[in-house]
Amino acid sequence: MVSLTPISVGEVKAAKLLDLKPAVFRAAVDAGRLPDGIELIPGEKRWSVEMLRRIANGDAAKPVDEFEL
Repeated sequence: MVSLTPISVGEVKAAKLLDLKPAVFRAAVDAGRLPDGIELIPGEKRWSVEMLRRIANGDAAKPVDEFEL
């Protein structure tokens, strides 16, 4: 049997991948500390496993806010 490696996951699995409770994960997303998922179909958000891996490793760059000098 072939084992598939997911490329995207729902909120509960995304939280588990980061070793967070779903409520803590959702609060971090709502506060902008973690990126929101992508709504592939209406009402079904998914998070990229690769993006979560980059965040956990500290390799994901946070978008730079615009500012004036």
